[in-house]
Amino acid sequence: MTDLTLHDSLSEIPAESWDAVACPEAAAGRPVDPFTTHRFLMALEASGSTGKGTGWTARPLALRRGGALAGVMPLYVKTHSQGEYIFDHSWADAFQRAGGQYYPKLQVAVPFTPATGRRFLCAPDDRADLLSGAIGLVRGNGLSSLHVTFCTAEEAEALAGLEGTLHRVTQQFHWLNRGYGCFDDFLADLSSRKRKMIRKEREGAHAHGLTIRALTGDEIEPRHWDAFWIFYQDTGSRKWGRPYLTREAFDAFHATMRDDMLLVLAFDGARPVAGALNFIGRDTLFGRYWGCVQDYPFLHFELCYYQAIDWAIENGMPRVEAGAQGEHKLARGYLPSPVHSLHWIADSGFRDAVARYLEAERRAVDEEIEVLTAFGPFRRGEPEEKD
Repeated sequence: MTDLTLHDSLSEIPAESWDAVACPEAAAGRPVDPFTTHRFLMALEASGSTGKGTGWTARPLALRRGGALAGVMPLYVKTHSQGEYIFDHSWADAFQRAGGQYYPKLQVAVPFTPATGRRFLCAPDDRADLLSGAIGLVRGNGLSSLHVTFCTAEEAEALAGLEGTLHRVTQQFHWLNRGYGCFDDFLADLSSRKRKMIRKEREGAHAHGLTIRALTGDEIEPRHWDAFWIFYQDTGSRKWGRPYLTREAFDAFHATMRDDMLLVLAFDGARPVAGALNFIGRDTLFGRYWGCVQDYPFLHFELCYYQAIDWAIENGMPRVEAGAQGEHKLARGYLPSPVHSLHWIADSGFRDAVARYLEAERRAVDEEIEVLTAFGPFRRGEPEEKD
């Protein structure tokens, strides 16, 4: 017997039961995706980063067979489109100008986290049941739409078309480890011009006389979060109007996830003046947040991109995802990579219009990825110049 149940909080599902279906590989090591673990999603909820007044209300969906948990879905009721990074603001505007009510909508996502990972936390054969259940919630509650953002390509390709579900493709910039033994091996793969540029930027970042430390696990101390909170607030207020995460979220991360985090800090003497926060997956280092108390030329590139590459090479990490947007990442070795999402829209006429838009958008994205890759920083057989 199959049952689908909607919960009012992640706390209603025991952590060990959630993780057994969300990240079963973690029983033998690090999870592939730290963001769909119970401890990460619960940290957002318990800290007030999601919940009342945030526009993100957790309504996790659970699939049970014979009473046993077989799958879960990180589902949220959204009253805006902030913190998603696969943008549908223009859809909302068009729908509302036509007299419709776009919000609330349902979102299958990790809040504030533009990182690809499984969104149907179940066996492949159970994905359709979870998706149909979520679509049923949209229909039954008179909502406008369902959005599954930053799902895997496999999930998108398997479920596209189900009950009219639309597949969207956008892009990010990712760094791939081609078996490098050190940062100089990576530089040797680049054109001479780009190699010189990166060396100049790294030299410029280190010329400020700061001490840079890459910390993880128990090396991260509570006082470091006091400093990083200041950095995060400054960046958040400039980029989003207000930070998405509360101060309590970082305390929750420290308590339950410090082994899953890499915190790169720059110190002026004993005082931290800048930092970049990464989360560690099994095969990917995920760059998330950055901030600084004053302007240090090139320090952003050093902490966010080059230190991440250094750490990935040293630890045999195949991939670095540096977050949303940013064509400036291309020159620094981060190449365009497709990102997938699924969308179900209740109004058939509007769904048809969005489908036409997505067809055109996908052609444009495919062309852009091809062009940007061709103009990437890697050598293409030209004679090697001496540095």
